[in-house]
Amino acid sequence: MPTVVHGTCHHDCPDSCGWTVTVEDGVAVKLRGRVDHPYNAGELCPKVNRFLDRVYSPDRILQPLRRVGPKGSGEFAPISWDDALDVIAARLHAVIAARGPEAILPYSDAGNQSLLSMMGMDGRFFHTLGASRVVRAICGPTVGHGMRMTNGTGLGLDPLELRHSKLIVIWGSNTRLTNRHLWPTIEAARADGARVVVIDPIRTLTADAADEFVQPLPGTDIALMLAMVHVLARDELIDRTWVDAHTVGFSELVDHVADWTPARAAAICGVEAAVIERLAHDWGTIRPAAIRTLIGAEHHENGAMFHRTLAVLPALVGAWQDRGGGLARSVGSYHDALIDEGAITRLDLLPGALPRAINMSRLGEALTDPAMDPPVDALVVWNCNPLVTTPNAELIRTGLARDDLFTVVHEQFLTDTARYADIVLPATTQLETTDVVPAWGHLWMGWNQAAIEPLGEACSNTELFRRLAGAMGLQDPALQDSDEAILQQALGQHVDLDELRRVGWVKAPYPEDGRAWGAGVFPTASGKVELVSERLAAMGQPMLPTFVAPREGPHGDADLRGRFPLQLMTPKHHTRFLNSGYAQLPKHGPAEGGPFVELDPADATCRGLADGDLARVWNDRGSVTVRVRVTDRVRPGVVAIPFGWWSAHHPDGRVANALTNDTLTDWGGGVAFSDTLVQITKA
Repeated sequence: MPTVVHGTCHHDCPDSCGWTVTVEDGVAVKLRGRVDHPYNAGELCPKVNRFLDRVYSPDRILQPLRRVGPKGSGEFAPISWDDALDVIAARLHAVIAARGPEAILPYSDAGNQSLLSMMGMDGRFFHTLGASRVVRAICGPTVGHGMRMTNGTGLGLDPLELRHSKLIVIWGSNTRLTNRHLWPTIEAARADGARVVVIDPIRTLTADAADEFVQPLPGTDIALMLAMVHVLARDELIDRTWVDAHTVGFSELVDHVADWTPARAAAICGVEAAVIERLAHDWGTIRPAAIRTLIGAEHHENGAMFHRTLAVLPALVGAWQDRGGGLARSVGSYHDALIDEGAITRLDLLPGALPRAINMSRLGEALTDPAMDPPVDALVVWNCNPLVTTPNAELIRTGLARDDLFTVVHEQFLTDTARYADIVLPATTQLETTDVVPAWGHLWMGWNQAAIEPLGEACSNTELFRRLAGAMGLQDPALQDSDEAILQQALGQHVDLDELRRVGWVKAPYPEDGRAWGAGVFPTASGKVELVSERLAAMGQPMLPTFVAPREGPHGDADLRGRFPLQLMTPKHHTRFLNSGYAQLPKHGPAEGGPFVELDPADATCRGLADGDLARVWNDRGSVTVRVRVTDRVRPGVVAIPFGWWSAHHPDGRVANALTNDTLTDWGGGVAFSDTLVQITKA
C-alpha cells in the first residue's frame, strides 16, 4: 500500500513550502504541494515539482570518492567510508599539529536551510577543534543590520499583512519569481484597491505586473529615498503627531535633506524628478502604506545604509500604526524566538578563546592571501557550491587548485567545487532526512519527515560530523547526540516536538493585531525610531541617512568606469532553477537554454553585437563567454547575466561570479555583488 509522508521544502527561498511524498515499496513516486499548508496551499514551484528527478538522478553521488586526477579534473575513484574517514582524520590532525586548528576552515551556507542541516552538529565539531569560524553573511544579515540602526531591530511586518495595504512598494525584490506564494496576497490587496509600485534596476516579472515601475540605476536608490524625504518634508506630508512621539532626530534629518531635491536625485539615479515627486506624494497620502524588500538590494557597498534609509520612510508617515503599514523584509528573525541556537552550536566546547572569523564572501582571499596567518590548509565544504555562488570566483578557483590545500566536500552531485576536492562524501536529500525548517518568508516553522531511506551510502550533515568526530577520537558526548536530542535541546523550551511532528508546522509569535510595531515602542536606546543614529557615529559611519556612491558604480571611480563602462547585475532569473543546485539537471538547466548576457539595444549596437552572438564579458577579475540577448529589461549602461549556471554550461568554463565584486558592505558583513563593472566585446 502506498504511504503519504508530510515534509517541508528546504531550499534557500522565502516560501518554505509544505509538501507530501507518496512512497511505494520504499520508493518515492510522487511529490506534491501540501494542500492544507497555511502558506503555499498545495502549490510548489517548477523546480520542486520535479524534485524526484534530483533524488533519483543517475548523477547522484552515492558513495565516498577519492581524487585520482588533477584538481578540477573531476577524476575520482570510489573509496570506503572507513578509509575516507581515516584519510580525513589523519589530514586534519596533521594540519592542527603543523599550523594549529585555525588552519582548518569550515565553509557552508543555506543550500539546505533546515535546522539540523545548517547547524545541527557542525558547530559542535568545529568548536571542539577550535577551527576558524566562517561568517555566513553573503545574503540576509546586512538587511537586518541596516534596519537595526533605525528601528533597533530587524523585525518588521509579516508580509501576509500586505493584504491590508493600499500602497505596496516592492523595492529591489522580484516577488512573482522568487517569492511566488506571496503574490496572491498582493493581488488580493490590489483587487481591494491597493496600488503596487515596483522599484528595481531590472524590468522583472514583478515589474511587468505592477501598476507602476520605477527603474533607478543600480546602487543609487538611497539618493531616490533622500529626495522622497525632501518632498515629504517640503510638502508637509509627514505625520508629525507620530513622528514627534516616536522618533528622534527629525529636525536634523529635515536639514540634512534640504538640498536633496528631486532634480538632484534624478541626475544620480536616472529617474525623472516628476516620478520621484509622484512616488513621494503617494507615500505621504495613501494609507496603509507598506514597503516589501528582501536581500537583493543589500548587495552593494552601501547595502546596509540602503536598508537603514529605507526604514526611515515608514516612520515619517506613521505607517507602523496602521494594519498593513510598515516595512516587510525577511521574517526569519521571528523564528529565533523558538530556537535556542546556543544549545545547538555549543560555543562552550571551544578549547580556548574564540577563533578567528573569516567572511565567506572573501573565500578567494582566504585561500590565496600570503599574509593569512595561519594559512588555510584544510577546507571542509557542505551545503553550498562556492565556486558558483560566491563572488570573485576565479580567485577561489586559484585557491582550490593549491596542491597543499586539503579539501573535503559533502555533496549530492559533482559540483564545480566538488571537482576540486580531495575527498567527496555522499549527502542525503531532504526526502532522506528528518529535520525542522524555519522559514524567512512566513511565520510557520515546518516539520520534515524522512520519506525514504538514504540512497546508497549517503548520510545527513549531522551524521557526517558524528562520524568525523568518532574518526578523530573526539570524546565529548555532545558530538554523538542524536538528531532527536538536538532538536529537543534547540526547540524543547518553546515547541512541542510531538505536536510539530503531528500537525506539520508551528507559528512563530507575532502581534495578534497584525501591527509589528503598533505601539510605537522600538528596541533602540531611546525607545524610538532613530532618524539620527549615535551607534552609527560610534562605528565611524554617517549618523544620518547618506548616499555614498559605490566605487564600482555609475558614479564611482572614474578611471575604473572608463575601462569598464557597464554595470553588471547577476539576478536570479530562471523559472526552473532559482537555486544553482538544479542547473545541471536535464529538465531544469537545459530547458532554460543556457547562460546569456542581457544588454540594451544601444549598448549592443555600439559594440557590433546582435541577438545570439557570442560575447566576452570581462573585467580585472575574470572573463565569461556567453550568448547575447538584446532586451529592454535593462537600461543603457546596465547588463545582466543570470546567476547559477555551472562552469560546464559556459563555453569558456567560467561562471558569472568570475566577474563579481567581493568588496564587503558598509556594515553588516555583506558583499557588493551588484557593484561590478565590466566591458563587453564580441567573442
